[in-house]
Amino acid sequence: MSQETSSYRQGSFTRFPFKNAAAGQNENVTAQRPADNRQDKKLKNCKGEEELVVLSPAKEKISHGKRAQRPCLPKTQGQHKTQDLAQRAVKRIACLIFFALIVINLTRGLVFAQQTFGTTIYFDYVYFLTDKGPKTTTTAPGYRDNFFQFRRAYFTYENRIGDRLRFRFRYDADNTSNVTSVNFKQGTTSSDAKLRPYMKHLYVELSDFLVKNTRLRLGMADTLTFKPAEDKWGYRSVAKTIVDGYKDITGEDIDATSADIGVWYGGSFNKYARWAFMLTNGSHYTKIENDKYKKIMGQLHLLPIAGLSLVGYIDYEKQTADASAYTYKLDVYLEMVRNLVIGSEYFVYSNDLKVVKTTNQKYDVSGFSVYGNYILKRDVLAVFGRYDYYEPNNKTANDRVNLIIAGLDWSPLGSSLRIQPNIWFYQYEDTNKKDDLIFQFTFFLSF
Repeated sequence: MSQETSSYRQGSFTRFPFKNAAAGQNENVTAQRPADNRQDKKLKNCKGEEELVVLSPAKEKISHGKRAQRPCLPKTQGQHKTQDLAQRAVKRIACLIFFALIVINLTRGLVFAQQTFGTTIYFDYVYFLTDKGPKTTTTAPGYRDNFFQFRRAYFTYENRIGDRLRFRFRYDADNTSNVTSVNFKQGTTSSDAKLRPYMKHLYVELSDFLVKNTRLRLGMADTLTFKPAEDKWGYRSVAKTIVDGYKDITGEDIDATSADIGVWYGGSFNKYARWAFMLTNGSHYTKIENDKYKKIMGQLHLLPIAGLSLVGYIDYEKQTADASAYTYKLDVYLEMVRNLVIGSEYFVYSNDLKVVKTTNQKYDVSGFSVYGNYILKRDVLAVFGRYDYYEPNNKTANDRVNLIIAGLDWSPLGSSLRIQPNIWFYQYEDTNKKDDLIFQFTFFLSF
């Protein structure tokens, strides 16, 4: 072994060759260490440099001017395999985290999706105190003077996806008579009045469409005709609003429906003004479109001062090439006294196809309603009342109808069950009809 690479003992000192990092040359540096049974080995480090390592019994290491390093030993096949598996596992975990972050970013709105299921039921016990009925003349043998009935049974599913998207699906059910069979030989039909479900709402709603503070609905949705008045009246479980409630009483049909298929778009200018437009088939949510004409509806809701609301509404639809129909309506709502709501509604419906048979003169249908409710104990007890004046034909005398409704709204077990005893008084100008006094005990279930 050469002198440059050998070590020798001189007393209690051992001399080693060290590399001078600054000069890049080897020089002898004396390191004062106790002399013992050390072994010198010449090995290559991980960079391929040759170095002299002294191994003591305690396995201490001193190398070329650096902290002692573990010598590079050849790797076994098992070590290579273990290292490869570890690297693959790290790569897979990194990929999974990466894709998870992408999915969370793309679907961050879906994380906050809110799904709700709801049911609303109107169940009545009805008793005609006069035992005459709205279309009788003097007597009515066999006329039903009391009965139980389900007037409505709603099932509603809603899904709110994030802050902008909402989906709604609603089933309704009533006892409308349906033809069940036809006898062609005898020329007769059979029907029943089972409580049958049908679709009432099916639409998707997108907020902030094109303009901020707007909403767009596509599908079968609420129309603009009844909604504001129904909300302020607050007792759809007891009675429909005046525009919707007199077809069966007077026989005069107004071309208006609570839901229809089309496009709804609305929003607000500021906190004092709201607006909405709707374009629909105009045929009804239970009927298919039967002509090429569409119905256009518009609504403007103003809140000039606190506690006062004004709602103007108009719709228009062509009936034939030469005939049209329109409705205009004005609602006024007062909420200036605590726990008291007062509302009024006036409407006119004009249709070129509605004419008096004897004179061929066009007539209008109109009406006025005022109503209110007062909360005696919040979420427990309230009273309500309403007065309607209905004109089925402004060209015919003695056909007007007056209606008074009064009732109590009691929630003994919370808002899911409301018991609403109410009484109706119909007064007819037609002398062939007897005035009616009707007691109705309504159960309003919502859950």
